[in-house]
Amino acid sequence: MVNESVTNAGFPALTFLWLLPLVGAAVVVALPARMSHIAKSVALAVSLGVLAIGVALAITFDRGGQQFQFVERHSWIPAFGTSYSLGLDGIALVLVLLTAVLVPLLLVAGWNDVPAVPAETPDEPPRRLPHTYFALILVVESMVLLSFSALDVLLFYIFFEAMLIPMYFLIGGFGGANRSRAAVKFLLYNLLGGLVMLAAVVGLYVVTARAESPFTSGTFDFQAIAAAAANGDLGVGPGVLNALFLGFMFAFAVKAPLWPLHSWLPDSAVESTPSTAVLMMAVVDKVGTFAMIRYCLQLFPESSATFAPWIITLAVIGIVYGAILAIGQTDIMRLIAYTSISHFGFIILGIFAMTSQSQAGSALYMVNHGISTAALFLIAGFLVSQRGTRAIAAYGGVQKVAPVLAGTFLVAGLATLSLPGLAPFISEFLVLIGTYTRYHVAAIIATSALVLSAIYILWLYQRIMGGPEKEGSDKIRDLVRRELVVVAPLIALLLFLGIYPKPALDIITPAVSHTVVDEVPTPVIADADADASTEEGAHK
Repeated sequence: MVNESVTNAGFPALTFLWLLPLVGAAVVVALPARMSHIAKSVALAVSLGVLAIGVALAITFDRGGQQFQFVERHSWIPAFGTSYSLGLDGIALVLVLLTAVLVPLLLVAGWNDVPAVPAETPDEPPRRLPHTYFALILVVESMVLLSFSALDVLLFYIFFEAMLIPMYFLIGGFGGANRSRAAVKFLLYNLLGGLVMLAAVVGLYVVTARAESPFTSGTFDFQAIAAAAANGDLGVGPGVLNALFLGFMFAFAVKAPLWPLHSWLPDSAVESTPSTAVLMMAVVDKVGTFAMIRYCLQLFPESSATFAPWIITLAVIGIVYGAILAIGQTDIMRLIAYTSISHFGFIILGIFAMTSQSQAGSALYMVNHGISTAALFLIAGFLVSQRGTRAIAAYGGVQKVAPVLAGTFLVAGLATLSLPGLAPFISEFLVLIGTYTRYHVAAIIATSALVLSAIYILWLYQRIMGGPEKEGSDKIRDLVRRELVVVAPLIALLLFLGIYPKPALDIITPAVSHTVVDEVPTPVIADADADASTEEGAHK
């Protein structure tokens, strides 16, 4: 399942990739309080530097080469069997690119989210809120990039948990009136998941340290453990492996989030600034679904197959649940947050359907969801910042006073409901096609969410953008240049990946071949008498 890695002895690109935003954050914080504009410019320049490294990695990535490339490996804590090991496969690469593309746009979108606060007395300097806000975004970017590239289980766990700290301060320090409560809820849910995962990480180390294991001592080396797991050489029974799988899966399901562990997401998204909310839903939460593919499926292939029907059941419930609750929302931002719960259900459905089509669709869906959610949430944020309310009933006739804003909102909304020709369509189509080959009923139920998504998006557009102008519409202006700089690339990506997804799929598909589990037990919500020939066709 795991090929030997290619070790690059030259430029440590992956180290620079995650270290650059971390150093940039330190520089931003160190700038004098009165230099808030320069601090923002430095943060933007650093994020563009990260994007340049990401593009260079994508250009030099060998699509037909080894599974993990740009590998860096250095001794870290030999006594614990852990090392500083980094590498990218195709799935991690596209998520690195998603992160590198979105962060500069989020910084531009949030340029005026946190104005400098003047000093209370003439002798005091102004407060450093803009510095802190932009620095925290860079810190989150750094930790996410390292999580995507880590090839050591303990290294991944440390940064998987560490990213909660800057996210907590982003949610609790900047945003709505109830931001402190939302931040605490976010932290408690994710800390609980992290503590459960910590027990599983320790348990995994104990398993590798046993005399029956193929290792001379305990290790956290992902590739070595995955290779032993693929060959059935870990030397422990299925009960232990199932327990370890559930420990990892619980943490990832909270982060993703999977129903019923989702309730922290709507509050956090609504109470955050739009840039923070998009960073959370489009970037940070992807670490959870990425980790399901990387760690759950490859470290515990048999356990993944055992629990797949149950996880698929929860994913389908989340798909329908999120869509139904989105229809009933009266708050623009909360409605968009519930659509993400539904979309994460699709991603998890494709991961655990365990066919090549569904997993390739899920990996592509992570990218497409990030782009479409960023576009929809940021455009809605631009609208709300002008009108001063998130209530849908307060809007009407916006397309008459802001036609460009209304048009881009419509394109982003249509992408959210997976209209053919826009990026999410092909990924959702692949997920459903791949799922149907094994789980007929699950795929059919999930398809019903397409109708529900059309209801909540088109109804939302009609109520906000259509009809007569309501009182307060005179406060609304069309998108200005800074906002167009944010929206235009997102719309362009939605169109490009909707028409020509081949470049992304060419990178993703070889990586997916290393994660597909060949044996799946009788599913809970599938036809038990599925044709065996259909199952074989799903792997071709």
